[in-house]
Amino acid sequence: MSTTLSTESLSPAERAECWHEAVSHAFIPLQVGFLEESPSAGVISSDQLGAVQISRVEAGPQVVTRTRRAIAADGEGWITLAMQHRGCARLTQDGREVVFGPGEFAISDSGRPFAKELPTAFDFTAFHLPRSALHVRDEDLRTATATVFEPDSGSVGLVSTYLRKLASGAADLDPGTGRRLADTAIDLLALVIQEHSGTLNPAAPQTAPAMLARIKDYAMCHLGDSSLSPEQLATAHHVSVRYLHKLFQGEETTVARWIQRRRLEMCAHDLSRRAFAVPTVSSVARRWGFVSPTHFSRVFRAAYGVTPREWRARAGGNELPATPAR
Repeated sequence: MSTTLSTESLSPAERAECWHEAVSHAFIPLQVGFLEESPSAGVISSDQLGAVQISRVEAGPQVVTRTRRAIAADGEGWITLAMQHRGCARLTQDGREVVFGPGEFAISDSGRPFAKELPTAFDFTAFHLPRSALHVRDEDLRTATATVFEPDSGSVGLVSTYLRKLASGAADLDPGTGRRLADTAIDLLALVIQEHSGTLNPAAPQTAPAMLARIKDYAMCHLGDSSLSPEQLATAHHVSVRYLHKLFQGEETTVARWIQRRRLEMCAHDLSRRAFAVPTVSSVARRWGFVSPTHFSRVFRAAYGVTPREWRARAGGNELPATPAR
C-alpha cells in the first residue's frame, strides 16, 4: 500500500515543522536544517515490500543529521541506501565524506552519527530496512557507509538496475511477490557490501545465499528469454550446473520449476491488470518466456486452478494474488 506525505498545501512558515515530522516518521528521527529562507514543498511517497520500505523523496536544499542523542533514544538500527536521481548529496559517516550524484547511491547506518547535505533541489529513492535483516558483519558494513557506488561498475550495475525496477513497480506488486523481491534486494545489498569489503568469496558456503540472490536477479531480468536454462545461469555466474542445482535444493525446488513459478507469477500479475484487457493471453505468455500457448494454459491451470482467460475475466481490473500453488 502506497502512502504519501506532502507539505505542498502548507504555507512556507508551516513547512519546516511539518517536514521534520514527515522525515522522522518515514525514516528515523533526524534533525532537519533548511538551506533556503523559505522552505520549498517536499514530498515523500512510500511503499512497503516485506522488510524494505521504498521511498521517493523530493524537496528543496537542506541538511539532515543523525545525532548521538537520537541514536540513544531509538531501538532497532536501520540501514538506508539512497539512490540519487536529481541534485547531489554530501554524506559524512565513519570518518569519510563523499559526494554522489544522479545514478549513484550511498549507504548510511542509523546506529552511528551521520550528516547528509543536499545543497540544491533534489530527488532520490531510499531503500530503508532493519539492520537485523542484513546479514553482514559490522566491520564489513562500516567499510561501505559513506561510499559512492557507481552503476557502471560490475555487480553494482546489476544491483542498481534491480533496485530501480523494483522501485518503479513497487506500487503494483501483491504482498507475497513484493516480499520475495524485497528479500532478493536485501541479499543483493549484502553481496555489494561483502564485495566492497573484500570478503566476498562466491565459492564459499557462507556466501551461498548472496550467490543465489545474484542468480535469481539475473533470472528475473531474463524471464522473457525462452531459452533461459540452468546452463545459461551457471555460465553467466561462473559456477557449475551441479553447484547451481545444489543452491536451489535449499529452496525445495529445482531451477526449472523456480523459473516457471516466476514466469507464471508475472503472467498472472499482467493478466489481472486493467491495462491488459486488450493484449491476448498468448502475447502475455510470450512476453514472459512461454513458447507454446497450449503448454502455458496447462501449467497455469495446474498452478491457479483456472485457465488464463478465466483468471483475466475474474480479475475484472482488480489485482488478484499472483502466487501459484507449490
